[in-house]
Amino acid sequence: MATASSPDFPDRTRALAVEERTKRPHGPDGTVDVAGAVPVRHPLRWLSVAVLAVLAAQLGHFLVTNPNFEWGTVRAYFGAQIFGRGIATTVELTLVAMAIGIVGGVFVAVGRMSENRVLSAVCGAYVWFFRGIPVLVQLIFWYNLSALLPRISFGIPFGPEFVGGQTNTLISPWLAAILGLGLNEAAYMAEIVRGGLLGVDHGQTEAASALGMGRARILRRIVLPQAMRFIVPPTGSQVINMLKATSLVSVIALADLLYTAQSIYNRTFETIPLLVVACLWYLVMTSVLYVGQSFIERHYARGSNRNTPQSFWDFALFRRRTAGPAPVSETSS
Repeated sequence: MATASSPDFPDRTRALAVEERTKRPHGPDGTVDVAGAVPVRHPLRWLSVAVLAVLAAQLGHFLVTNPNFEWGTVRAYFGAQIFGRGIATTVELTLVAMAIGIVGGVFVAVGRMSENRVLSAVCGAYVWFFRGIPVLVQLIFWYNLSALLPRISFGIPFGPEFVGGQTNTLISPWLAAILGLGLNEAAYMAEIVRGGLLGVDHGQTEAASALGMGRARILRRIVLPQAMRFIVPPTGSQVINMLKATSLVSVIALADLLYTAQSIYNRTFETIPLLVVACLWYLVMTSVLYVGQSFIERHYARGSNRNTPQSFWDFALFRRRTAGPAPVSETSS
């Protein structure tokens, strides 16, 4: 047995302390003693890391050694002015269509929750119709609306006409894209907003009504601010999806980012390099939107440690999100 004067006394003492903690996992008050606990590393974790490293190395080798990518052509076109105009069109389509979708979605969601059965049924039919038809079909339909209505006019039904014109003149490719994307997005945003409004406790509305507030004021001052925590995260995802969905307008000859790449490789036959340029620009724009979404989510998630979303830098730097302080439970003596 080691004594206090033995050279291995500290090591022996430490070993005995670890052995004692292993034999007695519970403290004197019945709580689990985790002071000396060491996390177990599962062997499959390191195996998965090795597999991913091999796959990443193979991908890098493929990107570098395959001459069909033509990285010189990619560098030449990446900063070209013609792609700048296509990017501007893509961003404008995203902003306008999302504005129409958000505003229209709020009105449709409120209409669906209305006590007026006619209004609720009409808003429900709107959501059913636009969510049931692919957005590509809607874009083609709006672009060819002149085949159904050669002339569009506004006025009193069966009476005088105030304003009108030829459909081919009024419905340009730009307007067809806005109608197809915006009206379709309004149907999806209506369900997002409705879910956020239903997530607010009904007692908030009852308390506001007891104070004499009207329905419009309750919605504007009480319900919507609290529902934003549930509305903002999926809305950010919808903005990213809308940015990518704008590539569908290339079928109606609107010069967005994808149509610009197609118009170039149809002349030069450099299909892969031009598609790589388009992919890189889409990745750049969606990455910017992702950063903005992470900051907005964290802003609206203040006060809730459990539901605070992971920040962009935690994701980019592979940092583990730290949880909030654990609640302190008081025990009676």
